[in-house]
Amino acid sequence: MKTIIAEKPSVAREIAGLVGASDKKDGYLTGNGYFVTWAFGHLVGLAMPEDYGISGFDKAVLPILPNPFLLKVRKVKKDKAYITDAGALKQLKVIKELFNKSDSIIVATDAGREGELIFRYIYEYLKCNKPFERLWISSLTEKAIKQGFEKLKDGSEFDGLYKAAQGRSRADWLVGINATQALSIAAGNGIYSLGRVQTPTLALICKRYLENRDFKVKKYWQIQLQHNKEFIDFNSLSKTKWDDQKFAGDTLKSIERVKSVTVTSVESKSITEQPPLLFDLTGLQKEANKKLNLSAEETLNITQGLYEKKFITYPRTGSKYIPEDMWAEIPGLVRALQDRESCKQATSKMKWGRFNKRIVNDLRVTDHHGLLITEKIPSALNAKENAIYDMIAFRLLEALSGICIKEITDIGLQALHYDFTAKGCKITEAGWRSIKGSFFDAGTETVQDLPELKKGDELKIKKASVLEKKTKPPVLYSEAGLLSAMEGAGKEIENEDERKALQNIGIGTPATRAAIIETLFTRNYIQRKKKSLIPTEKGLQVYELVENKKIADVAMTAEWELALQKIESDEANAGEFQKEMEAYASTITNELLQTTIAIKNLPNLICPKCRSQHVIIRDKIVKCPDEACNWLQFRNVCGVQISIADVENLVSRGKTSLLKGMTSKAGKKFDAYIVLNEKAESSFEFEKNKSYKK
Repeated sequence: MKTIIAEKPSVAREIAGLVGASDKKDGYLTGNGYFVTWAFGHLVGLAMPEDYGISGFDKAVLPILPNPFLLKVRKVKKDKAYITDAGALKQLKVIKELFNKSDSIIVATDAGREGELIFRYIYEYLKCNKPFERLWISSLTEKAIKQGFEKLKDGSEFDGLYKAAQGRSRADWLVGINATQALSIAAGNGIYSLGRVQTPTLALICKRYLENRDFKVKKYWQIQLQHNKEFIDFNSLSKTKWDDQKFAGDTLKSIERVKSVTVTSVESKSITEQPPLLFDLTGLQKEANKKLNLSAEETLNITQGLYEKKFITYPRTGSKYIPEDMWAEIPGLVRALQDRESCKQATSKMKWGRFNKRIVNDLRVTDHHGLLITEKIPSALNAKENAIYDMIAFRLLEALSGICIKEITDIGLQALHYDFTAKGCKITEAGWRSIKGSFFDAGTETVQDLPELKKGDELKIKKASVLEKKTKPPVLYSEAGLLSAMEGAGKEIENEDERKALQNIGIGTPATRAAIIETLFTRNYIQRKKKSLIPTEKGLQVYELVENKKIADVAMTAEWELALQKIESDEANAGEFQKEMEAYASTITNELLQTTIAIKNLPNLICPKCRSQHVIIRDKIVKCPDEACNWLQFRNVCGVQISIADVENLVSRGKTSLLKGMTSKAGKKFDAYIVLNEKAESSFEFEKNKSYKK
């Protein structure tokens, strides 16, 4: 007998159907010489400090450096304690029995770093020594699974991948546990969570927020002229930027008197725009955030669903290319899209027999190739699934299309002795941009049509005006912008040689970046303001404490990602990496324990219910310390954080100021006051003359 172990029940069922294991049992399927079972994600993980006999946060035991690291069954939170997950225990018992009854194992967890870790931790925890092979596939179509079974790989080929996954897992433990405990001990007021990747990511958001907040906006003025030639209206803009509005106005009057400008130069150049490559996960998450306002986590969940329904290939990819041996399958994918209503027009523009092979590059394919559709075309998807699917489909069609050629013309003009410029653009070959019919990227300056002009031409001034403009602060990060910053973290490095070595290395991996961002929300370190990500009071406080410390160093985290990649390809030693991480964890622990946290002067407030105790104010709650009273008020209400000033208003006066932008369970925005009744129970009070649907 052979046991096949998948990452999820849904995938196990697909595989069981193909291998003829149709007899359903509790926790597995069997038949035709196979047991087919599954994990539920991470059934086994690294033990927590209490498993080593360390309870609470104790300065004397830091840093905690397990030797050896222990593995424990997954735990879940119940009340205020963590207990072993009964469902995980039950499934592990099933897996153990099947492993014992089998001659060998086929590993069918997701083909990536985390999928490998899920299996290996189970294998190690159960002290199993049966031989195992690896099913390595990039889509869940019947064809892909069958091909995978024909080319099963020896499990030892993925030892490097496991060592990298294990190294990442242990590094996150060493840094996260020690840094969190050290800073929380130093603070003495609540828990301050830190992490190997989460803290540099928070640092990116806070740094940009402070740059934006502290930016001094300056006004300046430019003169715009309007001209007409050959029935084409176009504008020119002064090169001079005036700091004084009056000077700009006086110059305008002088120019209006001359009534014409002279063309001093005409420069045209042809620009070739290569088609985009396929999406990797981060690229898709950025595009979905810009176009659909989806979070990275939402996009990952939608793509995972599309993958499990067999409509797209494996989504957690960091590559934008395909290998040479896949090229023959591409025309079939384009043909399949001809039957999809939203893609019909675009596929009609494809030049058969002349597909662009730019996406083919064996050397640039990592664990998985770039995101592709499969030959199974969806019919019944929800709106968001359809939108994500079409993004992947249209990107494939664009990638296979020809280059776009634009002719860019720069015109120099002069009025009196002031220089003006006009810019024009003509599409000479639409190429890949014809697929969606968008010839300029969002956010780029709009380019106008220009008539034929030559040096020495005189143009009349049809209209002249002074434009008031402002210098712009650095833009707050949207989720798309943050993903770009995480992806390009290596660019932050000052040393040129190091920067070149790390140019394509970011912080986190495509598969983990969404979870990192979500963790920052969970920790109450960041919040959304429209499309922007901004730090909370707590997030800023943490950043101010760690901004100059190693744990916030974006470049160092990028170097670790490079080290993990080298471990994966057997170019670096996992043991050496762990020693480095232990030394690093010791350093930051000592740094953080010496930190002094200036606890903000919080108001001294009497509990509104028992009227005898002083309330405790934390970042998530305000509560009475007397368990008999047990009064509690959450500080995040319908997505809005209650400020300290409003906590004071509520507890002392029974009513907050008007809280704006709260979100109901139905997803509707509303404004309201929070008020306390005579029993100190809170409820909403709406503005007078405002009607709200209950």
